[in-house]
Amino acid sequence: MSKANFEALPIIDISGLFSDRVEDRMAVAADLGKAAREVGFFYIRGHGITAGRIAGLRAAAADLFARDFDWKMGYHIGLGRGHKGFVPEGEEIYGGGKPDHKEAFDIGFEASEDHPFVVAGQPLIGGNKWPAIDGFHDAVSSYYADVFALGRKLFQGFALALGQDEHAFDALVTCPPSKLRLIHYPVDPTAEDTPGIGAHTDYECFTLLLADQSGLEVLNGEGRWIDAPPVTIDGEELYVINIGDMLEIMTAGAFVATTHRVRKVRNERYSFPLFFACDYETKIRPLPEFDPSGAKTAEYPDISIGDHMWSMALQTYRYLREKVARGELTLPENARSTNTFGQFKTLAEADRG
Repeated sequence: MSKANFEALPIIDISGLFSDRVEDRMAVAADLGKAAREVGFFYIRGHGITAGRIAGLRAAAADLFARDFDWKMGYHIGLGRGHKGFVPEGEEIYGGGKPDHKEAFDIGFEASEDHPFVVAGQPLIGGNKWPAIDGFHDAVSSYYADVFALGRKLFQGFALALGQDEHAFDALVTCPPSKLRLIHYPVDPTAEDTPGIGAHTDYECFTLLLADQSGLEVLNGEGRWIDAPPVTIDGEELYVINIGDMLEIMTAGAFVATTHRVRKVRNERYSFPLFFACDYETKIRPLPEFDPSGAKTAEYPDISIGDHMWSMALQTYRYLREKVARGELTLPENARSTNTFGQFKTLAEADRG
């Protein structure tokens, strides 16, 4: 399988990452590295997230999105600080300039008001808005803890795949702007074959996605959109993992951030991505071990991961775009537009095909 012509996503059993035997962890790392270099997307099984934990998350999300719109707007993402909470349909606009047909609720890494990152005023860092729904906090926070721990384990596997010590990246992830999104696509019997979320690469290091309906499509190197439906094997729901902008850059392009989109579907659809990121002040540049000459590093402006993520939010969310237009907020220095990483260079050709 090559990046140019893949027709389906590879499936990797990662149970060996939890083994005490380094040989088992290295074997999984080799598979992770191959998929990250050649495709940028893959499924994982043997992840250890229980069916009960996933069921609890789904029940909490269904309860939330069934509530009255005005009630949900009481937890709007623009209320208070931290950029967390309810995202109504049409709030986000990606590269194509068309609002997305979905609603969402965003949960972040929990940080207390006296955490140094919060005291320093870092956007995206802080507490969460927890809806007044019985059991919601316990179900969602427990799931977040489990899937974030899985992300840490994958990051260690990626380190091994890159020839590093498996704990080489641990210090980069202490209190990151890692967001869990509960996403709901309403029933739409009139849906046509048009995007629900516009084509994009993810800003963070990598994404762990669980969805219950088809709709996700991945752009291969020949400019064709490849379906990535939900997969269950022996009763275990598999996660979709995709490399994001940050890991592509950190590895000087060894791993690829692959463009993807969500197509509209007529059935109701729930999607739960966890965007795994490094700490806010981590600089966007290749790590020295992947760019010893510094040639590729020189191509990147001086901007942190957090500022890049914040600048993407400022250019994507309607309420933030309006604040920028009014001069209440400004883009961080050296901010890029929303379509300059990953495989966007092939997107125009794909859309014309």
